[in-house]
Formats: sequence, structure tokens, C-alpha cells
Amino acid sequence: MSWQRLSYAVFIAALLVMVAAVAIRMRSDAPRDAGLVAQLVSPGPLSSAHQSFAGQCTACHTPGKGVETRTCLTCHAGTDFGTKQSTQFHAKATQCTSCHVEHEGERGIIRMDHAALLDMAKWRQPLAGMSTNTRSLTPETALNCASCHAFRDPHQGLFDTDCASCHKTDSWKIANYRHPSVNSTQCAECHKAPPSHFMEHFSMVSQRAAGSKARVDQCYACHATDSFNNIRKRGWYDHH
Repeated sequence: MSWQRLSYAVFIAALLVMVAAVAIRMRSDAPRDAGLVAQLVSPGPLSSAHQSFAGQCTACHTPGKGVETRTCLTCHAGTDFGTKQSTQFHAKATQCTSCHVEHEGERGIIRMDHAALLDMAKWRQPLAGMSTNTRSLTPETALNCASCHAFRDPHQGLFDTDCASCHKTDSWKIANYRHPSVNSTQCAECHKAPPSHFMEHFSMVSQRAAGSKARVDQCYACHATDSFNNIRKRGWYDHH
């Protein structure tokens, strides 16, 4: 290749790099006052909780290593994990980035990886109830779901504590689930009435609003199946 052709190729390549850099910078999620490098390599917007660090990559990232747990603890060492059932296990963790991610904006900074709970390298000691041999186990079989989720049990204790009998850890939605027929009269097997239904409020307000003298356990007499605020023969009604 002649010198002229080589020079031309280098010029074209440099021009393309400059055009790409300008395009990337215009689309960058980094603050306008961030440096050129930060503008070019910003992987995405920070969550609102970490907006104060926007454009300050080294506040969280260690060059050549990424985000280290000791850096997270600079701010979070005083976080109270021990008094809440759902967060107690954090006190034994050695790695934060297993579940906590950034640069996804308001999608949140938590990507719950239940499999990480079985990785012994990520914990100072085994979590309560964890088998020492977890390689052949799945999160559904090895973890005690109720140890973290019982305090927000949407089933109010009606389905016991064996969450894995219906749910998977990658999604709490049950594949192919279909609500029983709108003509079913067995609502109380899955639904528990709110506290107001066991007080005078039920006869003074709820029954009158629904126009029915049904008992508390006869949910179907007043409620439709798409929402408990959809009252039969009345429509949407939220009086709480």
C-alpha cells in the first residue's frame, strides 16, 4: 500500500471515530459538565439515589477493578440491616454487586439474584438454613422463602409458607395462572376479608354500598373477580 493510500485510510478512520464520538456524546447520559471520557463511556443513567455521583466515575469504580464492596460501605456502613426481616442477610454479605446494579435509571438498583444466595464465596458464613452443599440445589429447593418474604405475605397465611410450590425465584408471576370462574363461590379459600369487614364498618358502610346482606365469607355476593373495588351492580367503588 502506498504512503498516500495509508494516509487516506488513517484520515478516514480518524474521521469516523470523531463522528462516532460526537454522536455518542450527544446521546450520553453523563452530565454536561462531565469530562470527555465520562461522556463517551457512560453506560447509562444513574438511579435517583446515586444522582449526586453522576459524572464522578471513581466515586464508585476502582480503575481496573470495577465497583468494590469496600467502596459501597463508605456510604452504607451505617445502614441498618439487622432489624428488618427482609434485609438481615445483608450483614453476612461480602459482595454488593451480586444483586445491586446501576446505570439503569429508575428501573431500580436491585436485580435480585436468588442464585447468588447459594454462592458460598459471597458470604462470610452460610445463611440460616442453607445447606453446605448447594451446587446441586436450585434456589427454589435450597432457600426458605418465608424467611425473607413472610412479612409481606400477600396470601395472609392462607397458603402456608411453601412459596416454591407455586412461585419461581425469577418471577413471582405464576405461568398460565387463571383466576377461577366469576361464578365461583369459594373466594374465601384464597381471599381473607380486610379488618374493616369484621367491625361495624361492614354493616354500616360496606353492606349498604354493595346493597347486599351477605356474610363476610360470601365475597362473591358483592365483589367481582377483576378487582375487589369492582362491586357487583354498582361498578368501581373505593370507599377506604
